[in-house]
Amino acid sequence: MRQNNNDVELITLIGIAHSISHFFHLLIAPLFPWIKAEFGLSYSELGLLMTVFYVCSFITQSISGIWVDRHGARPILYIGIGLLIAGSLVVGVSHYYWMLLLAMVFTGVGNGVFHPVNYTLINHLIKPKNLPHAYSVHGITGYLGWAAAPLFLLAITSFTGSWRVAVFSAGILAALVLGLMVLRKDQLNDLPVAHAHAEIQSTPLFSMHTVAFLKLPNIWLSWLFFYLTSFSFVGIQSFSSTALVDIYHVAITQTTASYTLYMVSSAIGLIAGGFVAAKVDQPDRVITGAFLASGIATIFAGIGLFDAWSIPLLFALMGFGSGMASPSRDLMVRAATPKGSSGKVFGLVYSGIDCGSATGPILFGLFMDWKSPQIIFYGIAFFQIIAIFVASQLNTINNAKLAAQPN
Repeated sequence: MRQNNNDVELITLIGIAHSISHFFHLLIAPLFPWIKAEFGLSYSELGLLMTVFYVCSFITQSISGIWVDRHGARPILYIGIGLLIAGSLVVGVSHYYWMLLLAMVFTGVGNGVFHPVNYTLINHLIKPKNLPHAYSVHGITGYLGWAAAPLFLLAITSFTGSWRVAVFSAGILAALVLGLMVLRKDQLNDLPVAHAHAEIQSTPLFSMHTVAFLKLPNIWLSWLFFYLTSFSFVGIQSFSSTALVDIYHVAITQTTASYTLYMVSSAIGLIAGGFVAAKVDQPDRVITGAFLASGIATIFAGIGLFDAWSIPLLFALMGFGSGMASPSRDLMVRAATPKGSSGKVFGLVYSGIDCGSATGPILFGLFMDWKSPQIIFYGIAFFQIIAIFVASQLNTINNAKLAAQPN
């Protein structure tokens, strides 16, 4: 670890990088009405653009950690932001559908490096006592990126009358972030830590030694945990507002406001979860309590036992529980990570988010097609409960691993 490490500045820099990656998740989605009209696209073609983004992100996230562990996080971060800038430029000059697809490849690949990069920097350079807070800030800044993108893009589109200007402006914003990262490059230097693991540097890029971590059951339990939680979250993100209208017979504006409250409560839960994770030795206990509270609230939302006034309260509890669990989740993954493998482990397990985000809407969409909106919420709660058992098993394996290490 670096001497005189300024954890606050480093956490801030990592948070800014994370926020710009989440910002680019929504580079084109808020602009779909303009893009659809100008290019004459169907909704399926618009959806394919997002599918390409997430598939490219999933593939890149799964393997980019190998380069991060070998070459350090900083150069890979620069490449990732550069690809986001390139993607925005291609979108801005596009006149054909294939150009939009190409832009989504650029932005998807660029997005795929951020979790391996960010978690490697956190795990290598942040003091252990500050790790829970670093994980909290990392999660919060992702939410901020999601929240800022529609406001930024739609405001510029409205002011200038051009969605292309909005996309170019997003590219300028990413360029400013890249400039900041280059300016503060010394704070992002984890090469001494990466090079301390000489066996990694001396082995071929893709070798049995490089992928030996794939044999570890706790790595795949970590991936499964991320998959399950992402699968359940996409149900809330994609269909909860519509399902609530069918269950409670209220206006979509009220249900959408409840989803916004869910996101705000998640951010608050992330902050609180950082402090709780710093005090509790067994992270699965935090996850169990948080997900049980969230799951019970989710079931009550689906049952419709209370009147519509209960929706914001239930969604606030659901969001708070989800956010509360996140820092403990990251601590469990860190405990499962072999030395010198932070990039590829966090890259692989976080690819579970992309996979869950891609597959979850299929099941929850079927529930809506079956005219069974209540099952949306029962399904969300079910996957959260399964995630509790996965977290418990993962923590048991991590504890056994720790007990087996020589003192």
